[in-house]
Amino acid sequence: MLNSAFWLESSPSLWLQVAVVAAWVGTLLFLAAKLNRYLNPDPEVVRKVVHIGTGNVILLAWWLSIPASVGIGAAILASLVTFLSYRFPLLPGINSVGRKSWGTFFYAVSIGLLIAWFWPLQQPQYAALGILVMAWGDGLAAVIGQRFGQHRYELWGMQKSWEGSITMGLVSFFVSSLLLLGVQGNVWQTWVVSLAVALVATALEAFSKFGIDNLTVPLGSAAVGFVLTQVLPLG
Repeated sequence: MLNSAFWLESSPSLWLQVAVVAAWVGTLLFLAAKLNRYLNPDPEVVRKVVHIGTGNVILLAWWLSIPASVGIGAAILASLVTFLSYRFPLLPGINSVGRKSWGTFFYAVSIGLLIAWFWPLQQPQYAALGILVMAWGDGLAAVIGQRFGQHRYELWGMQKSWEGSITMGLVSFFVSSLLLLGVQGNVWQTWVVSLAVALVATALEAFSKFGIDNLTVPLGSAAVGFVLTQVLPLG
């Protein structure tokens, strides 16, 4: 378990770390606003730029050893802002007032839940795995599916494309493999766990009604990676 200093640290270095993370997120939101205002691109492209960029904040939190209390607090604040943005124009270009998808809200919630789960266990790599699979896998799957998706299928009333789903699987496998290679090395467990994560993430992403995949994919991917690593011990 983490000691109390990890949770209550208030040194200047902590505030510098928080400032770095805040600057990253603020820059992304500023970029989204400018793209939406001046370039008038496809709104979905703006959302995915922010979607992918925001997910990488979990790496900053991990590498900078941001305390769990700070990460959870930031996620709660982000959840509140994104929730209100569905009724008020707080995040132009990311959420439209009255938009039926709650994906942005679920995204913020998932980050908070994964930090609360894995930071006390001193296993932040699984929080990073879940968020990065969602950020890069779902983000690129949406772009590829919308731009190049020619082979459609329907699941529970939702239109998906095989091109998008294949992209989700491949990117999820690549992200998981890259992260686990850095943590546990080039062992057979790395590839088995990455394959399992990719399959589960792709299946969960296929059911994305109301943006619920922004919650199920990160939590499901992280859970599969964590559990399989425990039952397939290295050695």
